[in-house]
Amino acid sequence: QVQLVESGGGLVQAGGSLRLSCAASGRLVGIGVMGWYRQAPGKERELVALITSLGNTNYADSVKGRFTIFRDNFKNTVDLEMNSLKPEDTAVYYCAADRRLLCVLSREYDYWGQGTQVTVSS
Repeated sequence: QVQLVESGGGLVQAGGSLRLSCAASGRLVGIGVMGWYRQAPGKERELVALITSLGNTNYADSVKGRFTIFRDNFKNTVDLEMNSLKPEDTAVYYCAADRRLLCVLSREYDYWGQGTQVTVSS
């Protein structure tokens, strides 16, 4: 099993920045893709960014140029640097991991954190 614990969420004004961190523990051998998803009230969970074990990244169009995903395979962490935050970025942000090299759909991931709330005020 793999455990994922997110941290770094909070309340920030529009235009501000936050950095989310996800620490992975447990049976980590073979973990391929790690990603960040978010879910706003009344909406489906959506991809924010993902990064493969090879360092390839993919971002949602809505966050390109504002968010950056980082992965440290030695520390077993994946961070999400969020800049120029907008009220529409408000959501619960979840860390996800899977042993496959690439997963895009949220239902494909085997491991999830409990989520951290990000609220952006206007």
